[in-house]
Amino acid sequence: MGHTAAALAFDVERVRADFPILSRQILCKRLVYLDNAASAQKPQAVLDAVRHFYAEESSNVHRGVHYLSTVATKAYEGARDRIREWIGARDRGEVVFTRGTTESINLVAQSFLRPRVREGDEVLTTHMEHHSNIVPWQILAEQTGCRLVVAPIDDRGELQRDEFERRITARTRLVSVVHVSNALGTVNPVREICAAARARGIPVLIDGAQAMPHQRVDVGALGCDFYAFSGHKLYGPTGIGVLYGRRELLDAMPPWQGGGDMISNVTFEKTTWNELPYKFEAGTPHVAGAIGLGAAVDYLRALDLGAAAEHEADVLAYATARLAEVKGLRLIGTAREKIGVVSFVLEGVHPHDIGTILDQEGIAIRVGHHCAQPVMQRFKVPATARASFAFYNTREEVDALVHGLARVRELFPQ
Repeated sequence: MGHTAAALAFDVERVRADFPILSRQILCKRLVYLDNAASAQKPQAVLDAVRHFYAEESSNVHRGVHYLSTVATKAYEGARDRIREWIGARDRGEVVFTRGTTESINLVAQSFLRPRVREGDEVLTTHMEHHSNIVPWQILAEQTGCRLVVAPIDDRGELQRDEFERRITARTRLVSVVHVSNALGTVNPVREICAAARARGIPVLIDGAQAMPHQRVDVGALGCDFYAFSGHKLYGPTGIGVLYGRRELLDAMPPWQGGGDMISNVTFEKTTWNELPYKFEAGTPHVAGAIGLGAAVDYLRALDLGAAAEHEADVLAYATARLAEVKGLRLIGTAREKIGVVSFVLEGVHPHDIGTILDQEGIAIRVGHHCAQPVMQRFKVPATARASFAFYNTREEVDALVHGLARVRELFPQ
């Protein structure tokens, strides 16, 4: 399987040098980090930005007239501006900082949808969702009497489009789907999903946690109403994320949490709300996290993203071919359009044993249900082993994974 020209043009070793953790050793073995779908590593530029804030500019934002507060506020809001441009939002009021994808989805469930649904109304999702795009709707169903409708996936892990559209009814109040499955790597046709829903006047939320690290996402071009993603998967800090929402919808939504900074005026008789996006950012924000996420976006902007994506695709194709050579290994998720995830089971070996043995070889993968238990149930497995790739991974690391699996097979012969 040959390298593409773009993949060859991508200097992966130069990029790897930007990520300090990739040079460390685990149990006297060079780290092979293949757990990027859980959390990606951080380039030096992000580490420097966070350290600089705490060492040189640490202060609360929006509330002070002193120098440090002014500088911190400028850096915090500057990060919002760069993220707004990166995702194609129309204005900065549409970029709400949250703790991550999970909080963003819960915000939409409680602030946007809860006031708008009644018993018998429906939220449409798919069988490949992360728990974060299932449980908030189940909580909403308990609160309101609405119901969660699930569109099926096929044996490849692809959405059955005809069944999905058949489930859009007069009672559908929101479509909420994942852009890329964390357990399967499947890329959903979200632009077409948004168009089908929009034709019926139904708003759409996209869980973009797994898509953002692998491709440039333009929320306007997608046609979605809400888009949620997390910083730590996008080479940024933990505890920070973004909810994009169309201004018309965010304007009409009540605050989700009350407290400082989300208010305009407070009396014991009545409180009025701040303007967007601050209406949804109660309390002291994760200032360092936002600055770090802005630095991650700056880092990605400086990359040749087309070449990076080609490199990732080459590594994924190589991994798929090499894993097919492993005796007794079965891939879970073989969608025709995938992004950097290979989930698999190995006959006669529990995934936790696979992960433990590979760890002894310095190889970090994820094992378990990946917060996607319905996916495991669909494929009749209790768990899978999952290797997930970023643009800093290499074919040589895939070879190390395959070598490690040979070690697993030695310890668990068929």
